[in-house]
Amino acid sequence: MRISIEGIGVLGPGLNGWPASQAILAGAAPWADTAVVIPPGDLLPPAERRRTGPPVKLALAVGCEAIAQSQRNAADLPAVFASSAGDGDNMHYIFDMLSRNGREVSPTRFHNSVHNAPSGYWSIATKSMAPTMSLACFDASFAAGLIEAATQTLASGNAVVLIAYDTPYPQPLHATRPINAALGVALVLAGNQTNRSLAELEISIVRAGTASTPIANAGLETLRLGIPTARSLPLLTALAALTLNTEPAPEKISPDRIYLDYIAGNQLEVVAHPC
Repeated sequence: MRISIEGIGVLGPGLNGWPASQAILAGAAPWADTAVVIPPGDLLPPAERRRTGPPVKLALAVGCEAIAQSQRNAADLPAVFASSAGDGDNMHYIFDMLSRNGREVSPTRFHNSVHNAPSGYWSIATKSMAPTMSLACFDASFAAGLIEAATQTLASGNAVVLIAYDTPYPQPLHATRPINAALGVALVLAGNQTNRSLAELEISIVRAGTASTPIANAGLETLRLGIPTARSLPLLTALAALTLNTEPAPEKISPDRIYLDYIAGNQLEVVAHPC
């Protein structure tokens, strides 16, 4: 599959939006492990905004950043949401309430417990009637989301936004499924190159038996291994290097080949080409 990237959003420890993160990911600036600050979104009506937790706010923030860069209308784009964890704080609250005698769970908490809650809030926020899909695939959730979004854009001819996000579980869930920090990534994908295209990706499912691609920066590598959505970081580092690079000429830049672990012994081989 060959697709183009028109917009990128990222928010995580020391990665505060794509413009501020490009040089860090490309290795041209140092990375610092700073706290994740999710910007206050104002797209949702006040009543819905009060009901949302960090996963929804994170998904909306990175999705809006990627679409703004692509200069497309969010209301027109189908969306694929990928998350390993969902809303861990909300699940912890529900489990805790169910362990008590009253077992009374608020309707809002129950509503937010479903895996596609962020996609519902996204549709409200963007006033979109376009289809959405929400999926989970453990540590391979980003890879699964990329396959789904790429397939959709090639099959339909429409641009698609991929929004991947994870936030930590509280204890005692964290002890069983540790996720070290919150991180969100969004990509606007299109089937054909346009004047908005930042890079082109060639995506294949392979059984190469190759180790997943690491990151040279030790801090970013710790993020990659500690957050399912951060498995996307090798791809983002390649995109950052391509979009920052002005010399040599694009046709002389060697493509970056990235391997992302998938399922059942399969991997995603992603080759990033300059536009």
